Parts: sequence; C-alpha cells; structure tokens
Amino acid sequence: MQINLSGHHVEVTSSLREYVDTKFSKLQRHFDHINNVHVVLTVEKLDQKAEANVHMNGSEVFASAVNADMYASIDTLVDKLDRQILKYKAKISQH
Repeated sequence: MQINLSGHHVEVTSSLREYVDTKFSKLQRHFDHINNVHVVLTVEKLDQKAEANVHMNGSEVFASAVNADMYASIDTLVDKLDRQILKYKAKISQH
C-alpha cells in the first residue's frame, strides 16, 4: 500500500507522516487489496481537515473529517474509512 500525503496550508512534518502511516496500516490489516491512498491535510481558519481517497481493486472509497485537532481528525478519518472498507469487503465476499 502506497500512501501519498500532501498538505494544504499546513507543513507535513515527519511526526505527522509517521502518525498517518501507523493509522493507515490498520486498514491494510482489514483488507489486503488496497493499492494506494491519497491523503490531503488542510487547515481552514480554526478547522483541521483530513481527506482521503482509497483506491482498491475495482473500487474507490472517499472520506473526510473535520476537527479542531489534526490528530483527532486523522483518527476520525481512519474510523470512517475502516467502516466503509469493511462494508465493501462484506459486499464482495457475498457475491
């Protein structure tokens, strides 16, 4: 799984990059067929926003989360993506 991390009005530090890598490794444990992930971290006034687009075999999943803390928004984002990926995994295993 390849993670592309970019920041909009925010500097992507090494600690932020490591945090994103450890959180997104959780998604890799649940579903093996994730090709790449594009994560965009944005700061808009007081809101810290995290968006991700996950490319899988045959499908794409998108989620975004807004919070006052960047780490909390990344946590919320990973939780949303985890639910969507597990739903997709159950859907394809039923066929």
